[in-house]
Amino acid sequence: MKEKLYFYYTSDLHSHFENWPQIVGYFNEKKKKHEKKGEEYWLFDNGDHVDRFHPIAEGLMGKGNVELLNEAGYDVATIGNNEGITLASEDLHSLYDHATFRVVCANLDCKSSSSPAWLKPYHILESKYGTKIGVLGLTAPFQAFYQQLGWDVLSPFDILDGIIEELRNQADIIILLSHLGINEDEEIARRYSDIDIIIGGHTHHLFKNGEYIDGALLTAAGKHGTHLGEVAVEWNIDTRHLEKKEAYAIPTEQLKKDDGVTKKVKEIRSKAVHELGTPVAYLREPLHIAWFHDTPLMNRLTEQLRLWTSADIAMLNAGVLLDHLSAGEITYEDIHRICPHPMNPCLVELRGDELMEVIRAAHTKELTEIRLKGFGFRGEVIGKMVFAGIDIEMDDDGEEHVKHVTFAGEPIDYDRTYRFATADTFTFGRFFPEIAYSKTKKYFMPELLRDLLSEALKS
Repeated sequence: MKEKLYFYYTSDLHSHFENWPQIVGYFNEKKKKHEKKGEEYWLFDNGDHVDRFHPIAEGLMGKGNVELLNEAGYDVATIGNNEGITLASEDLHSLYDHATFRVVCANLDCKSSSSPAWLKPYHILESKYGTKIGVLGLTAPFQAFYQQLGWDVLSPFDILDGIIEELRNQADIIILLSHLGINEDEEIARRYSDIDIIIGGHTHHLFKNGEYIDGALLTAAGKHGTHLGEVAVEWNIDTRHLEKKEAYAIPTEQLKKDDGVTKKVKEIRSKAVHELGTPVAYLREPLHIAWFHDTPLMNRLTEQLRLWTSADIAMLNAGVLLDHLSAGEITYEDIHRICPHPMNPCLVELRGDELMEVIRAAHTKELTEIRLKGFGFRGEVIGKMVFAGIDIEMDDDGEEHVKHVTFAGEPIDYDRTYRFATADTFTFGRFFPEIAYSKTKKYFMPELLRDLLSEALKS
């Protein structure tokens, strides 16, 4: 006798609720069909459902996302880095208190207090014929960030070494909800033959029809809800063998929206916006932004970053401010609207020669015009790099060339170490190797750039 089992999932939604009504609408249609046929199905979320760029996530600190997952009837979810390291410790600790689904993440633990009751390494699902499905969760190990927030995140491979045999003794089928990225997923498939299916995320990769590595089925549905994931398996009850497994990424753009879900999203958004209505400041006149020019608002924010971090010098990109501020009362909703990025302040140490390389790179057209997506940035373009704490003299030859730089009236000392503040975005990636490879980094958490913007406006 063969048993057909179905698993549906979302991954890396990042609070892009414009696709949520059609995702849930598709799930609801599938539920009706499976129930009519007597087939079993489960819904999973693979992390980064929460993203504080959206008012729902910001105003309700992720709990609006959980409410939507509850309404949709999800069964199991894991934690992505956007749930794990963009919320304050206490907000993460209580995030899933009212979840009607299970939360699994085997490599996360709370250091500052006892771990929340909802946090489990894995969960065992059981079909009506007694087939047991072990669902294990793992999240990206951003230890430097978790440590700042009072949490501990462990190596996923160390965890798997210790837990996989225990899980195999309890489950017929093992599914990994992996918010680790494609490279780690492929390595896990090669190392751990007991894992049958790996639902992947974090690196926003997309497998339209699944990929097979050493017998494991890997599946991934990209980002922002442009696709949803579907996995179908056939389990032979008599031989206790998994005979067939398939995976698909279903495009959501043309799917029919569920009107009830659309209404629910609007209701939760209204509640979240109300929470963001706290007044921050009053402006006698409007403050404008410009992505490729200095503005008083951007200069003030960069100076606030320097003061907040006790740095010698600060640098921010003008693209972090997305809209103007009108005259009159400014609320936290306004602050969130113009600076939605989940980006933290960061302090690094740079030698004078390294600092000069950063300053020169910051004034290149190639960098300022990059249309950046990811690394916490939720805007359009990097824009002009704005500095505080130093004076920069440029050549007037029609090109942006750094001619002379002074700190406290003196030329930059190439052998001196300077305390340099910027957004954590620039500690990743290829933009500024000197910052990325600095041996001394201090991340300020849970403060985000918009918290500094609020302080700047108050003063």
